[in-house]
Amino acid sequence: MEYASLPPGQLTTSTAALACGVQPATIRDWVRRGLLARAGGTPKRPIYRLADVIAARDLPKPSRPGQRATDHHA
Repeated sequence: MEYASLPPGQLTTSTAALACGVQPATIRDWVRRGLLARAGGTPKRPIYRLADVIAARDLPKPSRPGQRATDHHA
């Protein structure tokens, strides 16, 4: 269940993923890897700041063995 409404500039995992054109699992991975910090919410329903999400999207991502090589900003 998502939040009914959030203050402007605040996103759920799902809306953050939509804003970046990625899957929600990618947002959770960015948090796990320290590229994005939660701005509130609960452990199961985190909230992120839009500016932080955009900054995380634009950071260079280290590749992992077996990971597909993609360049979304070419």
